[in-house]
Amino acid sequence: MNKSIILILFVFIASFSFAQKETGDVQIIQDARIDTLLSKHKALNEYNPDIEGWRIEIFFESGNNSKRLAIEAQSEFIGKYTETPTHLIFQAPYYKVRVGDYRTRLEAEEFLKRISGSYPNAFVVKDEIDFPKLGKTEVERDGYE
Repeated sequence: MNKSIILILFVFIASFSFAQKETGDVQIIQDARIDTLLSKHKALNEYNPDIEGWRIEIFFESGNNSKRLAIEAQSEFIGKYTETPTHLIFQAPYYKVRVGDYRTRLEAEEFLKRISGSYPNAFVVKDEIDFPKLGKTEVERDGYE
């Protein structure tokens, strides 16, 4: 008698544990202000797409010919490393040439080692960078494809 009661109780509990219906309908309830915040966030990112990152400064000079020398240094670098973005910057009284858009200091240091033979005085600086384009392998790896 005890065994049959336990068996009936077990069957009764088991039937309720699988009683959920799988309809696939999900209702999301959220405050309307969230959409407003998301719109403002998108607008700010479109207005200022820069993020904090790292660049390598390969040239800085002040003086009468500093702009011409900076443009020459930038052109020379572009000739050697066509895939790396370059940036001509004026911060009074210096003209500077910075290269790369690196998200981490480690990435910048790796590239600095590659160019240190041609640019022995180059160094890594923290800067506002353009948002780097994600390569296909990064997109696949992060599961965004």
